Amino acid sequence: MSKRGERLQNRDARGTRRTAAQRAGDRPDGPASPSRAAVWFKRLVVWGGALLLLAVLFVVCAVGFAAQSLPSYQELKATQPGQTIIVRARDGRELVEIGPSFGEWIDYRDIPENMTNAMVATEDKRFRSHWGVDPVRLTGAMVEGITGSRKRLGGTSTISQQLARNLFLNNNRSLDRKAREAVLAMALEWKFSKDQILELYLNKVYFGGGAYGIDSASRKFFSHPGTELSVGEAAIIAGLVKAPSHYSPTADVQAAVDRAKVVLSLMREQGYISADQASVDVSAVQLKQQDGQNSVRYFTDWVLPQLDIILPETNEPLEVWTTLDIGMQRAATASIEANTPKGAQGALVSLDRDGAILAMVGGTDYVASNYNRATTAMRQPGSAWKLFVYLAALEAGYKPDDRVVDTPVTIEGWTPRNSSGRNVGETDLRTAFAYSINTVAAQLGNEVGFGTVASMARRFGVSSKIDTFPSMVLGSSEMRVIEMVQAFAGIAAKGVPVEPYGIVKVTGASGDVLYSRQPSKSAAAIPDYVAAGMTDLLQAAVQTGTGRAADIGRPVAGKTGTTSSNKDGWFIGFSSGITTGVWMGRDDARAVPGLQGGRAPAQAFAAYMRFAVKNRPVEPFDVTLTLPDWQLEPDEEAMFGEPDDYYYIDEQGNMVEGGRREPGQPAPFPPDGERGPNPPPAASQDFLEQATGGALPQAGQRPPPREPRDPRRAPAPQPTFRVPEQ
Repeated sequence: MSKRGERLQNRDARGTRRTAAQRAGDRPDGPASPSRAAVWFKRLVVWGGALLLLAVLFVVCAVGFAAQSLPSYQELKATQPGQTIIVRARDGRELVEIGPSFGEWIDYRDIPENMTNAMVATEDKRFRSHWGVDPVRLTGAMVEGITGSRKRLGGTSTISQQLARNLFLNNNRSLDRKAREAVLAMALEWKFSKDQILELYLNKVYFGGGAYGIDSASRKFFSHPGTELSVGEAAIIAGLVKAPSHYSPTADVQAAVDRAKVVLSLMREQGYISADQASVDVSAVQLKQQDGQNSVRYFTDWVLPQLDIILPETNEPLEVWTTLDIGMQRAATASIEANTPKGAQGALVSLDRDGAILAMVGGTDYVASNYNRATTAMRQPGSAWKLFVYLAALEAGYKPDDRVVDTPVTIEGWTPRNSSGRNVGETDLRTAFAYSINTVAAQLGNEVGFGTVASMARRFGVSSKIDTFPSMVLGSSEMRVIEMVQAFAGIAAKGVPVEPYGIVKVTGASGDVLYSRQPSKSAAAIPDYVAAGMTDLLQAAVQTGTGRAADIGRPVAGKTGTTSSNKDGWFIGFSSGITTGVWMGRDDARAVPGLQGGRAPAQAFAAYMRFAVKNRPVEPFDVTLTLPDWQLEPDEEAMFGEPDDYYYIDEQGNMVEGGRREPGQPAPFPPDGERGPNPPPAASQDFLEQATGGALPQAGQRPPPREPRDPRRAPAPQPTFRVPEQ
């Protein structure tokens, strides 16, 4: 080729002369120009490396700043979250500890090696090699998140991360929380040694049952300090961290044992223990007996919310001294468990003579159901309600020996029937009550007034809604067990209302008394002869009537109660200053075959009371009726007191206290001698005889004996008395 042709070949299509490098690309063996992908890859590597370097620098700075702001080791040791409340029985023994429980702090050198090895093997096997975050576990978690696989075992959090979360963060699963957790974990590794981190972790991690730290867990579950843990015990404790509420020995012993076997297997795989040690029988580990912990929680759940009322707001640890008797609580629990029919529930409340709660059982199993049937459930009391009907009748002038007639009766379209299906005719009041004759109770309630019966229940502390339909005399209104027991306790106290209570005093962390209960002062709600007559009737119900199964070999007064179709069974009674009520039935209010108040509830009452009164002297009942010379108006008798105290009865029959007259306030009626020369005339004797249906007895005379009541004879119209207008 000529030189001219060669020059033309070296020019491109535009006539521009190409360089030697460009011409070299035309040759098959010359260097190729880089592709666009290669260029972008190079740029990605450069920029990615720069961003990674900046990220590392940012993380290092964040970790450094976090490490500088962390509290000192001593400050972290002293930090304890939450408020601890220790509930004590009447003899000072600990019933239960509510809230976080912290044992003695154990230094790392005193922690059993089995315990540290078990925790590391279970929670973080690369604990000694990572810097707070385990890259292997983190990578596995990322792969799992992308692929959706669930083959990876365990969580992503290291021991350091768990400690950071327990000390500074919450348990939400947000990405922000996980990032902060990682930074704080690395800050902990920056500032403290591995041994210090493990010491903090083992003394602060939650192991269930309110126990924080291995010493608290060891004392709670094994009854000895955390410095004495065996291999099997260490495996049980290490296994709790994953799910304390599920694997806790107090909740499920078998679940705790199964989890401990997994821990022993991991320790064997990682070389911490031998094959012989790995085969230890953890089911043989002696667990601490949780005596009474099950049923005691019904009582503590009822009593502890009262602290919000009797104490100012405080976060300091508290000790609550209660009225509960441990021995009686165990006896009450055993009696309910042994006598409650299969498929039913049972409840028991026992009060001392001043209202102190000695025992409370709200169900057959607190773990299965923490619903407190003793203080919350509303159930019909059945014939146990006749207490108030007969109290009203006794106050109206009846006596236990008065004659009454058991005959069919219809009141406002309602026709009660006796459980026996027959009527016995003429009988006395004592027998009618002892055998729980419904028609007699209906006649009495109709005669004294259903509102009067409701008012009587109010006097003795019943606060639930009371219907005043005729059927109310047979217990159609729903009541709480504790209310009914409270009312019977008032009869045992000779007519003085009793208020149930469970807290005696509360002390703070330094031992200072924050609350101390003062004895309450109550006036009698009924005259003493009415209380004596009612005790006579209640004693007859146990001696000869429906409550014979409640006999314990000493004086007992009580009453059975059974609702329609055997849906509820009751027995409430008292002896030697202790009043106890038992209820049994189903939560869904379905019938329980064979459930009657005089059977299982009365038997449970007797089983408990034999233990409860064994160390108390036998107390015969005072059933002597010392009536006044002439029968006063019942309300006036019941309300004897200061002359300035006065009461009204509302439309529902509830007693309303008017209050005491303030100094200087004029009296409703001028006293005698100040009414002027012409006082208003009193009602004539003829008018009073007509209004009351007969001649009034003169002073020193008793009214003539009552004739048997026959409801088939139309009752005479009853006068309506009004409070004089002021």
